[in-house]
Amino acid sequence: MIIPKTREEIELMREAALVVSKTLGMLASEVKPGVSTNELNSKAETFIRDMGAIPGFLGLYDCPSTLLTSVNEAVVHGLPTDNPLEEGDIVAIDCGAILNGFYGDHAYTFEVGEVDPEVKKLLEVTKESLYRGIREFKFGNRVGDIGYAIQNYCESHGYGVVRELVGHGIGTKLHEAPEVPNYGKRGRGKKFIEGMTIAIEPMINLGTHKVKQLKDGWTIVTMDGQPSAHFEHDVALVDGKPELLSTFAYVYEALGIESDEEKEFRQKEQVL
Repeated sequence: MIIPKTREEIELMREAALVVSKTLGMLASEVKPGVSTNELNSKAETFIRDMGAIPGFLGLYDCPSTLLTSVNEAVVHGLPTDNPLEEGDIVAIDCGAILNGFYGDHAYTFEVGEVDPEVKKLLEVTKESLYRGIREFKFGNRVGDIGYAIQNYCESHGYGVVRELVGHGIGTKLHEAPEVPNYGKRGRGKKFIEGMTIAIEPMINLGTHKVKQLKDGWTIVTMDGQPSAHFEHDVALVDGKPELLSTFAYVYEALGIESDEEKEFRQKEQVL
């Protein structure tokens, strides 16, 4: 069952999402060759707790970590390790936090030093597909409209769109209805209603869309060993239009990137 949120609840959810956004922004300066994902995980847990929030993943479904860190061919759900990141790697950092009784859930794929141009393009296309999906989250549309927009754009670049893992509703639980696949047909699936809150998260592979799970019971990797990218935003349907709750602004500030990509999804000026 879809659980619409009041305006007041949406603002509380925004605060939870921004805890995650700020955490990713802090981590942006820490992602570099020689740093382990376990080190990033430790810093993230301390940072989240210092903001008065609770790590959203830690202990949920028996998850052993605050972050899920997926390096190179890992698609999602990678567990932090002591292995140092290397020049040319990419690492998708998925982070959750609980504040005000609501979840924030947000992901960004970082470049470690200089990465191959082919991989850099994968990241650019995946992030752009996220915004193409968000544009379809509006009154009168359905879940399939988001999936179609993401799938059509990514497959036009020759990339594989993961089927087994999807976006989702979000609220007082990390995973609420509906499921939000990154593939689909226009006009199909659940209809969007005012006050809906969802996490849209394209998971896109450089090669085949096929994936498998490692023996750790968590990490999902590409079947052909090629890199995968993952970006995620929390979004609410407000006045029939998509309203971003999370932001990449803190990541961009840390990395010295100028961008206005989120402007169209903010119906009013917000102090971040």
